[in-house]
Amino acid sequence: MKYTLSFIITLFTLSVAAQSSEKAKAILDDLSAKTKAYSSISATFSFTLENLQEEISETYNGDIILKGNKYKVNLMDVDTYFDGEVQYTHLLDADEVNIEIPDPDDEESLNPATIFTIYEDGYTFNYVAEGTANGKACHEIDLYPVNRDKPFSRIKLLIYKDNLQLYSIRQVGKDGNNYTVIIKDMKTNQAVDDKAFVFDQAAHPDVDVIDMR
Repeated sequence: MKYTLSFIITLFTLSVAAQSSEKAKAILDDLSAKTKAYSSISATFSFTLENLQEEISETYNGDIILKGNKYKVNLMDVDTYFDGEVQYTHLLDADEVNIEIPDPDDEESLNPATIFTIYEDGYTFNYVAEGTANGKACHEIDLYPVNRDKPFSRIKLLIYKDNLQLYSIRQVGKDGNNYTVIIKDMKTNQAVDDKAFVFDQAAHPDVDVIDMR
């Protein structure tokens, strides 16, 4: 009897987990489809590094422009451009720009646009709960990397219920370092010239250019 009860409880737990996963996937699929339909995205955001053990909490403001697989990001006195092939990293304080072809397998050089489709490969997911963010109802979904060697244990997404826009993404690190991005303002389908994704060397004649291609 004890074994039977344990088996039933296990089956029920698995059933709930499967339903939770299916609900999460449906929401993430809708978020991805809606995001891919935008011709462009422009957003301002905050980026926070937090380590509770070390009592560290640092927040920086940034902005981003996305168009297809192209992007430009400004964060922590660094302008990063990607035109779909070449990445330009402009270190403003150092008056230096590094030019390279990013490795698609390097997690640190991934296109920021993948924030909206990150769940599609290498993750399991779970619908945690309905909650509120910035005074609005939201979905809370956790992503867990299939590869246990990743430097983080999970990624938490908060997604607005009314318009299925991403509010925040939080990465919980195994080393105690947690990273949170909160999207403050987002505009979509604005006209953006492709020149916005290429470093304009003529406009910065005194910058030291290091071409690593």
